[in-house]
Order: sequence, then structure tokens, then C-alpha cells
Amino acid sequence: MQGYSRFTLLPAFIALFTLAACGPSQQEREEALLGAAEQGNVPAVVELLGDETNVDARDICYFTPLIKAAGAGRLETVELLLESGADVDAADKGGYTALLLAASNNHLEVVERLLAAGADIDHQEATEGWSALIWTANLGHTEVVALLLAHGADASLRDLEGRSALQWARQNGHAEIVGLLLASGAQ
Repeated sequence: MQGYSRFTLLPAFIALFTLAACGPSQQEREEALLGAAEQGNVPAVVELLGDETNVDARDICYFTPLIKAAGAGRLETVELLLESGADVDAADKGGYTALLLAASNNHLEVVERLLAAGADIDHQEATEGWSALIWTANLGHTEVVALLLAHGADASLRDLEGRSALQWARQNGHAEIVGLLLASGAQ
């Protein structure tokens, strides 16, 4: 440390010590909340929300903790975030919501909880124009399709290519879903 005395380095040491004592920044807490939500780490989510971290923090793609938890099927975390005031219909850059990701990943209980919280059942994402019903009919998630229909999902919605949930189910050979959709009045 030639040319430096301990008095020259003292201000830098004090600044570093002060930063360390202040704890993580708001951005660091928000990043930690996003990760903890996706992992279903409830104790970490509770602690981070206790630090008044924004429950609707967003990453670079505009994912929120709720979107991440729902997409990963983390029911307990989804419930905690909703109870903490998370926006149930927040959407990422592509228009994907927690409901769309939970439904597409076949997380039935999470879909039920999001619907109970008032999630927009007919929201269509921006990239393909898919609703939760179109997406689940396409993928063959029979129980989620049945749940969405029971909650009044609009089977007449069409994606950006003009295809309905019924057309997707037929194209992919999901006979049971075709029957559910026809019974609901889909055409």
C-alpha cells in the first residue's frame, strides 16, 4: 500500500462500513423476493415483505413475485403474496399473468386460488393471443380446462391466428377436452 496512509484509507473504510450496516438496497431486496417466490421459500418471502419490499417488484421482463410463484406452482407462496396485496392481474412484457402461467403449467390448486382472488379468467397474452382456456386446451390439461369452464371462461375467444380452444383441442387430439368444450357450448 505504498503511498497510502491509514488516514487516507479511513474515509473509504467508513463508507464501506456504513453501506454494510445499512443492509441490502431496495433493488437487492426486490431481486431476493423474486427468487424466493419462485423457489417457494416462504420464510424468506415473509422476511422480505416484512422489510417493506414492494410485493409487486418486477424483474427485467416485468415478472412479479406472484407471476413467478404461480408459474412454479408454489401455492403457499401465492397465498402469502395475495394476502400481502399482490396484483393478481399484473402482466409481464408479453402480457402473461400469474393465471396464464399457472394454468399452462397445470397447477390446478394455484389456478383455483388465483380465480378466488379475482384473476381475469379471459385475459389474453400479447404474443399469441392465448387465454388460459386456449392454452390449457392446447396442452391437454383436462382438469384445468374443466375448472376454467366451471368459472365461466369464454370458450368463444380466439387467438391471434383466429383459433379457439376447441380448435386447439381437436388439432391435438384431446378428446375429453373437446367434449368439455362442446358441452359448454363452444363452437
